Amino acid sequence: MSSTQVALAGATGNLGTPILQALLNAGFSVTTLSRKGGNSSRLKPHSNLTIREVDFHSVESLTQALLGTQVVISCLATLAIGSQNPLIDAAVAAGVQRFIPAEFGMDSQNPFSAQLPVCAPKVATQKYLQAKSSSNPGFTYTAIANGLFLDWGLEAGIILDIPQHTATLYNGGDVPFSATLLADVAKAVLGVIAHQPETANRVVYVQSTVATQNQLIWYAKEKDGREWDTVIKDTEQIRRESLAELDKGTGADVDAAMLGFCICGSWNAEYGCDFSGHLDNALLGVTEMSEAEVRALVESYL
Repeated sequence: MSSTQVALAGATGNLGTPILQALLNAGFSVTTLSRKGGNSSRLKPHSNLTIREVDFHSVESLTQALLGTQVVISCLATLAIGSQNPLIDAAVAAGVQRFIPAEFGMDSQNPFSAQLPVCAPKVATQKYLQAKSSSNPGFTYTAIANGLFLDWGLEAGIILDIPQHTATLYNGGDVPFSATLLADVAKAVLGVIAHQPETANRVVYVQSTVATQNQLIWYAKEKDGREWDTVIKDTEQIRRESLAELDKGTGADVDAAMLGFCICGSWNAEYGCDFSGHLDNALLGVTEMSEAEVRALVESYL
């Protein structure tokens, strides 16, 4: 068992679940931070798992839960919870050594991506972490950029709707984009914990593959021979439409806008959606999928 104590916020979400499983499989003692009245009852009992209900707006509540912890991983849905700053403040107060924020997506270092409303809170969180690290030398952070969640994006029909053989092809469908399996994101988290000096106070980049939408459609066509119903959309148009949706201010409109901004950051080369030139896969133990593996993944949804 590892002597490193890890705290995980957002353990029951789409990403938190595989990260928690990877941590437990690797022998870490894990404390999950759950909102009072939240979904902690969904967590299966484990000898290395402690569940603590906290007030995510209270630094005092969070600090008490984090005492004795070396690594904090945030998988919080920032639209639902709000700022991660109370959790960061609590981590500093509790003597945490490494904070992994709820980044997990597009390249927040890219100036175009950084201006998207869906990415701006992540940029603000990084600046806050930088300030805390500068004033507290024992406190460090690592943000993980993984592009799209590959398996989740296919299941949700965001990348393609494979069962229905339909797709919206963004900027024509030939834009290379980085995407990562949820399990590989979890591997990257383990890699950050194992390589803290090399990953301190920076963004790390991983991908399971870099692909295009048309390439993935071609794999499906080769398997079943069926034609696809596709439409082409320009991401700049989507950006403008998403800004209009955001101005409406209602919950559904905001959700639609945020998805639109994610699409802009994921299928426009100017937004740095292809991480191939600056990957940390080797350092973090993430192996890229072979073409046969990507093809098999696509075929599994047919």
